[in-house]
Amino acid sequence: MKYLSLEKTKEKIAIITIDCPDGKVNKVSSGFLDEVASVLSDIRKSNDVIGLVIMSAKEENFVVGAAIDEIESMRNSQEAITYISKGHAILNELEGMKIPVVACVHGNCLGGGLELALVCNYRLAVDSPQTVLGFPEVQLGLLPAAGGTQRLPALIGLTKALPMMLAARTLRAKQAKRLGLVDELIPPYGLKETGINKALQLAKRGIPARKRNRSFMNFLLESNSVGRAIVFSQARKMITSQTYGCYPAPYAIIDAVEYGFKKGITAGLKKEIELFGTLVMSPQSQSLRNLFFKMGELKKNPQKNLARRVGKLAVVGTGFMGQGIAVVSTSICDTILMKDVSLDAAASGMKEIWKGLDKRSKSGAIVPFDRDMQYNKLVPCDDYSLFKNADLVIEAVFEELTLKQRILADVEEATDERTIFASNTSAIPIKNIAQGCKRPQNVIGMHYFSPVPRMPLLEIITTNETAPWVTATTVDMGIAQGKTCIVVKDGPGFYTTRILAPLLNETVLLLEEGAVPNDIDLAMRQFGFPVGPAALIDEVGIDVGAHVYEQLGPMFLKRGITASGSLGRLLAQGYKGKKNKKGIYRYDLKKTKGQKLPDEAVYAILGGQPRRKFEADLIQHRISLMMINEALTCLQEGIISCPRDGDIGAVFGLGFPPFQGGPFSYVDRIGPAKILALMESLEKQYGTRFRPAQILKDIVKSGKKIYAEK
Repeated sequence: MKYLSLEKTKEKIAIITIDCPDGKVNKVSSGFLDEVASVLSDIRKSNDVIGLVIMSAKEENFVVGAAIDEIESMRNSQEAITYISKGHAILNELEGMKIPVVACVHGNCLGGGLELALVCNYRLAVDSPQTVLGFPEVQLGLLPAAGGTQRLPALIGLTKALPMMLAARTLRAKQAKRLGLVDELIPPYGLKETGINKALQLAKRGIPARKRNRSFMNFLLESNSVGRAIVFSQARKMITSQTYGCYPAPYAIIDAVEYGFKKGITAGLKKEIELFGTLVMSPQSQSLRNLFFKMGELKKNPQKNLARRVGKLAVVGTGFMGQGIAVVSTSICDTILMKDVSLDAAASGMKEIWKGLDKRSKSGAIVPFDRDMQYNKLVPCDDYSLFKNADLVIEAVFEELTLKQRILADVEEATDERTIFASNTSAIPIKNIAQGCKRPQNVIGMHYFSPVPRMPLLEIITTNETAPWVTATTVDMGIAQGKTCIVVKDGPGFYTTRILAPLLNETVLLLEEGAVPNDIDLAMRQFGFPVGPAALIDEVGIDVGAHVYEQLGPMFLKRGITASGSLGRLLAQGYKGKKNKKGIYRYDLKKTKGQKLPDEAVYAILGGQPRRKFEADLIQHRISLMMINEALTCLQEGIISCPRDGDIGAVFGLGFPPFQGGPFSYVDRIGPAKILALMESLEKQYGTRFRPAQILKDIVKSGKKIYAEK
């Protein structure tokens, strides 16, 4: 067999070991399902098997779910329904076995893997940070489709199961045990022997009855149709408030669960299959799956052979960003120097890192030994005497050119040609930082996003002089840190900041024309952005926005695009945004009907126009197309090498709606000709800033799309 192996012990226990070829993880595929069906048939016909154990041969991996490439090849809903119905039939058969079935879970048990475990009579889970259980399907615009929407609520209860599926929440082994998802925790050794002993025990004594711990309130909500209706209603309201109906998958999950409660599990399973067939063909799921594949491509370093290992890392600046960079590096580097203006400042930064590591230890993400080992790699310093033989120095100080140049000069004095200098800057051109330095070939940009441990993107910026091995090494480092890396060329704002600036500028211009901040934010939330742009200006900081305009303004002015000076005027009046509670919105007053209150004093600084209503479509077109057109211009100028990197950068760095797939995918989905017509219409009405990028005109003229058809 290709995917499974089967053995039988002298005690008459059968062991199925999953070991899918060509990868580090086990995935549910058609071939995998065929072999499971064959093995179950053999076991069912056998008279000498009294128990069954299912486990994985992979290190730190049980089963991660369905093979997404198989789902991607499906051409219609019926193909999807046929595929998932096959999985249902096999799992139903496994669930109906007359012998006890024990799942031995170690590592990732996700999606179809968890659904496999759910049909087993008993679930053993290794108590280690690597053991994680959950349903991530909603992130791909799908629902748990192999019985998950029915069996999970039946096992752990409605109020605990819905958040797991709707938010793609994952559980570590101890959490899963507390919820009743796992029956027993075991140490990470003797997994097979423990599984065999448990199967023998169950064969002799029978399967114990489960008692679910639930509060009186949960009992009231779940035990009757009225209470369940309240739960389902609140879940739908929550999803709508968070996503404005942009994503169909969460609603489908609620529908499937509710249907099962009303009609019974058999009907619920059929409903789940039907909804899966619809979701697979939805444009939202197709866009999300495309992003998944693009991210997978970027997890591989195309120049791996040139990369050098970073054993000794130095971080200059131990504030919030510096701390984050160190945190994502503690598990991969041998030594991390924490450099600041004083040892007290460095120690303060290290104290915050300790708090984070300790929190992860208490949550079960790492064991206490790893917490202590990772923290002990940090070395505080207030000069450059320890920087000798550093492989990589990452500077994470204020956005001030002269300061960054001075740090680079000091680092070059303390190091040699083996040391890479990377600037964590969001807008200052790397060539400006490297101007006059000794080793410009060793200088690169590593633009992290805040908060560093949570944000998935790393934008790596190369100049014309950056050496290939330097690029390869920083990409390798980023991948090891768990980041999705895009490599872009140098220039004001690089890619992400550069395409964000026109979006924010158009937001300010709308405010100057009399738009209400709440209307702008609502329209863009309905478009799919997680945060409205007016609120984003306050979050990022009006001072930061003014600085970015200062950096990028001259470049835009050359193209006839004049940046608004309003952020500078607001800054001059003491407005910095949320950080000092003086921004476009009021932060000293409570929300009214769930909405922030605008600071009406801002209107006078923005020009004093009376507030008026703008159509949501117009707001969406003006703001989104400014970003999209700048992304097209970046592709035209070679700032990004391909549309894929542009989509990934916009979605994971700036929150461009994932279900839209990114700016380039969005153009293809709407149609390049339609986007061009919208741009030309806006150009006539509002001027040259809406002039379509030449590359868009060329694409329309060719009759093709941005992504060439395969």
